[in-house]
Amino acid sequence: MIFRIHLIFLIICTCLTTAYAAKSTGISRLGYAIQMGAFADVKNAERFTNKLQSKGLEAFYFRKDNGMYAVRFGDFPSKEKARVTAKKLVAEHLINSYYIAPPNNIVFTTPKGPGYQKSPPDEIRNSPLKPVVPNNIVLKTSTKPASDSKDMGAIAARTAERFVGIPYRWGGDNVVEGMDCSGFVRAVYNLCGLSIPRTSHEQFKAGDTITKDDLKDGDLVFFGSSPSAINHVGIYVGDGKFVHAPRRGEEIRVSAVNESYFEKRFVGARRYF
Repeated sequence: MIFRIHLIFLIICTCLTTAYAAKSTGISRLGYAIQMGAFADVKNAERFTNKLQSKGLEAFYFRKDNGMYAVRFGDFPSKEKARVTAKKLVAEHLINSYYIAPPNNIVFTTPKGPGYQKSPPDEIRNSPLKPVVPNNIVLKTSTKPASDSKDMGAIAARTAERFVGIPYRWGGDNVVEGMDCSGFVRAVYNLCGLSIPRTSHEQFKAGDTITKDDLKDGDLVFFGSSPSAINHVGIYVGDGKFVHAPRRGEEIRVSAVNESYFEKRFVGARRYF
């Protein structure tokens, strides 16, 4: 009898542990990242990103407060490992300068505004490519998830809005259909210090389920013919709107969740913070 009770208890614990692990799969705090470049033309940032991707590096580009574009990639467990990779790329003449972005380094924490200051101390200055990251908009948080998830969601939403108007092509010429939109939200969350799965289907499985009526800034909204056939995802930014990458090469834009096209295809929403 006692053996049976112990066995049942063990089975329950195993099931709970497995369920929790499945729920949290693919979501983690981002480690150190490598940031490079200061491009005035988005096309140059895109070409440089594609060049890195051709080397098997999952890179993305974004527009900074000063209007210049930077490229970022990586999720390294230590600064030294990030430096080793960066120095290897320098030796291969793939890059000329870089900046090591620390964990929990949130790129955009305040409303967009003027004022651009000196570069971080980790930058190597052996070429004209000198990334400028304003130190007045960098916020370092604890290594634990933020206790006020609404604030982190708001940061993700404001970060997503900064991409609006940027033409995007994710993953080079070999990207699969629907990867652009999931790559965009992955990049936004990356800039907020959180690593999420790569595809929209995996992202849908990883987050916490929320209803359409409970949407808050930073939540992801998913669209498709069914939960098993998701083909689009965007970031909710409040007032019934979400930011997304519509099609390859088109500009990042804002749309309404209840717009006829999206309302018919809405399959659910997820929260990660």
